[in-house]
Amino acid sequence: MAKYKAYPEYKDSGVEWLGEIPLHWNILSGKTLFHRVLTTAFKSDEHLAASQKYGVIPQSLMMIKNDSKVMLALKGTDSFRHVEKNNFVISLRSFEGGIEYSQYSGCVSPAYTVLTHAKPISYEYYRHLLKCTPFIANLQASTDSMREGKSISYEQFGALYLPLTSINEQNMIATFINDETAKIDNLLQKQQQLIELLKEKRQALISHIVTKGLNPDTPLKDSGIEWLGKIPQHWRISKLRYCFSFGKGLTITKENLQEEGIPCINYGEIHSKYGFEVNPKIHHLKCISESYKRGNLESLLSFGDLIFADTSEDVAGSGNFSQLVCEANIFAGYHTIIVRPERKKNYRYYAYIMDGPAFRTQVQYSVKGVKVFSITQSLLRGLTIWLPPDNEQARITAFLDNKTAKIDTLIQKQLQQIELLKERRTALIAAAVTGKIDLRDWAPPAISVDANLPAEEAIA
Repeated sequence: MAKYKAYPEYKDSGVEWLGEIPLHWNILSGKTLFHRVLTTAFKSDEHLAASQKYGVIPQSLMMIKNDSKVMLALKGTDSFRHVEKNNFVISLRSFEGGIEYSQYSGCVSPAYTVLTHAKPISYEYYRHLLKCTPFIANLQASTDSMREGKSISYEQFGALYLPLTSINEQNMIATFINDETAKIDNLLQKQQQLIELLKEKRQALISHIVTKGLNPDTPLKDSGIEWLGKIPQHWRISKLRYCFSFGKGLTITKENLQEEGIPCINYGEIHSKYGFEVNPKIHHLKCISESYKRGNLESLLSFGDLIFADTSEDVAGSGNFSQLVCEANIFAGYHTIIVRPERKKNYRYYAYIMDGPAFRTQVQYSVKGVKVFSITQSLLRGLTIWLPPDNEQARITAFLDNKTAKIDTLIQKQLQQIELLKERRTALIAAAVTGKIDLRDWAPPAISVDANLPAEEAIA
């Protein structure tokens, strides 16, 4: 924030979350700035829903944005509240994400509290203020005794104190925030695009090497399998049942998990949470009691074992498995299948095959289901695997370990940049809405970040 100037004079606001505010700003209670709306819903009102991500929007639009269905109240809406455009709504999870702004007219459930401004205000300014980090922290501090999921009442909101300055200054602050956050969001999008490109490069590399090998001059043969295509002439084709033994995870529930004991990986954590590898020395896993060792040794994983989830919503887009990459006592948890290499020598080669598009395509062709797909031991046993000689497997593994590690490092750097940009965005909004920077003379710069500038250059 060093490049922005402070106001010439400040005063103590007397409000902990605001701290010092510009001398000419005022402090008013929430009930003085906003009145509660008790207007009953009109028959023509569209049903609205409040969310932290999108604000208050029509439920039909929420369904599209979330690619899911929500419950539409088709009758019995006599107790619903009417919402006008530019009203604010205290949502059901308001203590987590601030108060939501509505750009739509419609109606909401009586579980929500509808607010309208009682003083001239900039809607955009208060939209940012009521979602900024210091205000949300204040909400949480004032609702410590509340159970999770309960919304803030109008009385609780009305007892909080909020800043007020001239509407012209509010508008200037809001315009500044919208302009600056748009630039940051543009950079965030470019960083995310770069990450996706790196992930695609990683997958393309794995796919090529595990199906064609390291030597481009090696003669190829037709594998006889449409989704696999040609493979090196000296490679052999086998089935998983000849190369692996199979087992299942513990028959337990989430309630059996605890903080201490033997680490346990469950189906919801496989691949999506820990990725290609799982290492209990690095990843924080919930545990199961030591007493489960008795009679359940077949569910204990060994170094190099693979763990599949027995159901999946995306068999083509992710590996749907993780591999234990260290010597450790760790249980496979509920809804998992253990796939143990008969020979541990080149265990990493098997993982690279299963993380590649060719193997995933095979799984996709084999599974049954519509949205949720079932993966069984029987299905896995019948899958095809292609195998170079042992020494070539070792060379392929070493090559891919080296190359993917470099790509993973680049991805991690981009993720760190994303976190820094998000932190800057959050800090900038908080500083602007609480008067820590003087924006009265601010004007949008003539030249913004070039939309075509690569993300890594834009951030440098």
